Amino acid sequence: MAHAPFTVEVLTPEGEVFSGEVEMVSTRTETGSIGIRANHAPLLGMLSPAELRLYADGEEKPPVRYAQGEGYVQIAEGKVLILTEEAIKPEDLDTTDLQAKRDKAAKAAEAADPQSEAQKLALRDLRRWEMFLHVAAGDAQ
Repeated sequence: MAHAPFTVEVLTPEGEVFSGEVEMVSTRTETGSIGIRANHAPLLGMLSPAELRLYADGEEKPPVRYAQGEGYVQIAEGKVLILTEEAIKPEDLDTTDLQAKRDKAAKAAEAADPQSEAQKLALRDLRRWEMFLHVAAGDAQ
């Protein structure tokens, strides 16, 4: 069943990653998973590391997928704007590099003082690299 298309832009600090018409956006905010279709209520939310899926041709065709970092999603005036630190296609992810980053973040979190800013940053990085590994493996949650 086809749904009404709407405009989505995905921007990172490096520039535009995606701009086009889609029928649905699926991602994760700090409060949980979200599916966005045309005429969604206005929203501003904080994004968590997740698999960003953009369904351009209904659910019959595979979505355009990205490993999404932290950022923001804005829904206004029938458009969706995703501002994220990273949006990387799964085939462009280097699992060896991600595993090394994950291990480094885990060691930093363990070595940091509990509840310190250093530990919070290390745990944030650990969560991101683990999610990116799930996206690369095709088993993102």
